[in-house]
Amino acid sequence: MSAPIWPGSAYPLGATYDGEGTNFAVYAENADRVELCLFDDQQNETRWRLEEITAFTHHGYIPGVQPGQRYGFRVHGPWAPWDGVVFNPAKLLLDPYSKAIEGEVDWAEAVFAHQFLHPNRISEVDSAPHMPRSVVVDTSFDWGDDTPPGTPLYRSVIYETHVKGISMRHPDVPPELRGTYAGVASEPIIDHLVRLGISAVELMPVHHFVSEHSLIERGLTNYWGYASIGYLAPHAAYSASGGRGQQVVEFKEMVKALHAAGIEVILDVVYNHTCEGNLLGPTLSFRGIDNQTYYRIDPHNRRHYIDYTGTGNSMNVRHPAVLQLIMDSLRYWVSEMHVDGFRFDLASALARELHEVDKLSSFFDLIQQDPVVSQVKLIAEPWDVGDGGYQVGNFPPLWSEWNAKYRDGVRDYWRGTDWSLANFASRFTGSSDLYGFSGRRPHASINFVTAHDGFTLEDLVSYNEKHNSANGEQNRDGESHNRSWNSGEEGPTDDAEILALRRRRKRSILMTLLLSQGVPMLLGGDEIGRTQNGNNNAYCQDSELAWYDWEQADPLLLGFAKRLISIRNDHPVFRRRRWFEGRRVRGAGVRDIGWYNTDGTPMSDKDWNLGYARSLSVFLNGKAIPTPGPRGEQVEDDSFLLLFNAHTEPVTFTVPADLDDYEWEVVLDTSREMTCTDLVGPADAWPVEGWSVVLLQQIGEGTA
Repeated sequence: MSAPIWPGSAYPLGATYDGEGTNFAVYAENADRVELCLFDDQQNETRWRLEEITAFTHHGYIPGVQPGQRYGFRVHGPWAPWDGVVFNPAKLLLDPYSKAIEGEVDWAEAVFAHQFLHPNRISEVDSAPHMPRSVVVDTSFDWGDDTPPGTPLYRSVIYETHVKGISMRHPDVPPELRGTYAGVASEPIIDHLVRLGISAVELMPVHHFVSEHSLIERGLTNYWGYASIGYLAPHAAYSASGGRGQQVVEFKEMVKALHAAGIEVILDVVYNHTCEGNLLGPTLSFRGIDNQTYYRIDPHNRRHYIDYTGTGNSMNVRHPAVLQLIMDSLRYWVSEMHVDGFRFDLASALARELHEVDKLSSFFDLIQQDPVVSQVKLIAEPWDVGDGGYQVGNFPPLWSEWNAKYRDGVRDYWRGTDWSLANFASRFTGSSDLYGFSGRRPHASINFVTAHDGFTLEDLVSYNEKHNSANGEQNRDGESHNRSWNSGEEGPTDDAEILALRRRRKRSILMTLLLSQGVPMLLGGDEIGRTQNGNNNAYCQDSELAWYDWEQADPLLLGFAKRLISIRNDHPVFRRRRWFEGRRVRGAGVRDIGWYNTDGTPMSDKDWNLGYARSLSVFLNGKAIPTPGPRGEQVEDDSFLLLFNAHTEPVTFTVPADLDDYEWEVVLDTSREMTCTDLVGPADAWPVEGWSVVLLQQIGEGTA
């Protein structure tokens, strides 16, 4: 290449095309020198030394370099793995700021910086023939009149899904679009989400990731994608249109189409670790650019990493350059890709300073003051695998959290566990015991019963034990304590009574989830009865086991889920902005919420402490619901009474005596396949089948 290299700029980091050429900048604090490597279509390599260094950022500008140009870096420096220093210029490295990545890792010994038989010795084999390439992209895009839906979190219904899994087996999605961003944006998928009533999709990782060598050797791949290597690059394999920047355009088109349908996009992001693994892992990017900067080195044995994630490494979020990378990535996805929020995988690992999880850590400070990132939805997975990592309820006020205590409490109640009633009631009303003390509101609780990690809803009621043999780990992987119950027989059955019970329990769990205070998150496919045949850790199952089987969808379950979401969306009493106070409303005799025994009498402390109790009713008063108006206006809704019965046998409920001025309509009964319209008079008795919920709606005015 005859073009000269100019000094360029240290900012922005990465490859930045300006219409005439491209600026390259990479942070490598401890490196001796950095070479930029450009590749032509025949994979011929041209190297340019980045001689300009500003504040440890090596940079240069090359006129004429256009979008689509493939590139990488080679970084020179000392080799001292016993001291955490592993520079090796024989290894081609991806740009940490890649906006697109083309190609796959060809798992050969060459992609490792060390020799297999002698880990302390440097490998001088060139890795370039076995490495993917970073790609220069043109970030321009016609967004037209794209406007984020801006759904308030308290009104949100989140749908967690996998980009590939949702469309791969859909018969109405064109075959060439299945499993891609374009597949998610296709009319059949968007139509399903709109009809279901979803306000936001939470996409499992779309940052470019790499499947681990150990999985490839077993004939498997990393399906879930929690193995990031490119924090600004959409995963290329999900693109139907190409990998030399086309994936960026296709992702934007997906977001634009979802926004046009009123659906927000939340990304599941994995900033806590990378796919480079432990000290014996491959050298693909961060490790070779500056191991000591990007990873947390164990001060007692500098060959090793501190591992809070269970993956072999942890990103060094104490370092300014790593914090900058994370913040630049977040801003990029909001500003350039128009996403609406993030769910942070193993977020506790990002909050560790010296060791302890710290609500005042630099990461939280940066999020709090950032004018872009602080304004989108921020959801934490509030734990990691290190000591003290379980932090449910402890994140700062801007944050919402995956509420694992909600998951466990609801699962325990609907499998008939003793002593579960009081905990169930707390979870149903928004978990104020976890979030009320820190100035947060009910929408701090992201309620879920199932998620990608664990059983699907179908499997939760069909299996007592995990069945993960397909993963090739002798069923040792995955959670063993699932709080599940198979309803009487393990796995598939022809027993009509067991099948009916499973359908009833699924409906009861869905009603609990979608009518609880807080923000419901529905695992994609649960609404159609998706099964993974008892596999509760399908991270490596890029196959029909994990893809949605649309042709076997349960239309009655889908109709029930649609009805529930419609009720939630129509009635603010199920999505209150503030906590229940147990106060009387407008001087009436009934409070904003009431808990009752099956005989209609108010619950006492003694009733709550009956370990065997599994039935109760809850009254939700719609007469005074806080709304977001600037003057604190009040809006009235209908009132509802829910009758919960987790006993095996039917229980007769009496409408509470202090509600005797109300008349009621049976809106939903989970013991029935279809909706119903029975009427219940004041103080009437009403039978509720075992493992069922009945939803009653007030009709008429009443005086309560």
